Amino acid sequence: MNVAQSRRQARLKRQVRVRRKVHGTESRPRLCIFRSAKHIYAQIIEDASGRTLITASTVVKGDAEGVSYTGNIEAAKAIGAAIAKKALAQNINQVVFDRNGFLYHGRVKALADAAREAGLSF
Repeated sequence: MNVAQSRRQARLKRQVRVRRKVHGTESRPRLCIFRSAKHIYAQIIEDASGRTLITASTVVKGDAEGVSYTGNIEAAKAIGAAIAKKALAQNINQVVFDRNGFLYHGRVKALADAAREAGLSF
């Protein structure tokens, strides 16, 4: 097993450990994020029915307006604000934050802080 595979396995173990405790309900859905080297994705998921309610990512043109590079902290802030704006439009004020096994710093922290500033409460 090489270094990349062992890092992925470690993240998946953290993800499973967190998912045992974090569940999205209808009144308080789960805000799940995924980051790759070039993009960042955010979803609001209602786990009881398994539905994705809202999505935002740097891949979609309208979500990260004014961002020149999609794999940095500025892009993560734009996506955090976009997901919060879409959630508030659908009367979702509270969410459970799921960092998806990623460490809470850098782009993950920037997305969470921007979503909080835009009105979501974790």
